[in-house]
Amino acid sequence: MRPYSEDLRERAVQRAEAGETIREIAAALRISPSCVSKWRKRQRETGSLAPDKIGGHKPRVLTGDYADWLRARVAEGPFTTRGLTAELAARGIKTDRRAAWVFLHAEGLSFKKNRVARRAVAP
Repeated sequence: MRPYSEDLRERAVQRAEAGETIREIAAALRISPSCVSKWRKRQRETGSLAPDKIGGHKPRVLTGDYADWLRARVAEGPFTTRGLTAELAARGIKTDRRAAWVFLHAEGLSFKKNRVARRAVAP
């Protein structure tokens, strides 16, 4: 979905400045009333009607030294994403279970709890 054009935004704000109500403008331009009020507020606060950037990329937290530590920790033995998240928090790394899972999945790391693995490890 793309943002509304600046032309439409300008027409809506001009109509508001001319005295039309937000609901009248919304009905005439076939947009929601909240769009009109948000655009007016945006113009007052920033002086612009240009839309903000949509989407983007959030860099991963678990890289570099953190990733090295995680790889070593996973190699030590059994783990859960909840446990890893708690261990990372204890080390001062704020993250969540989803970030831990994404890291483990990308690295191809897992720990399957099954009877065969437990028998192989048991003495």
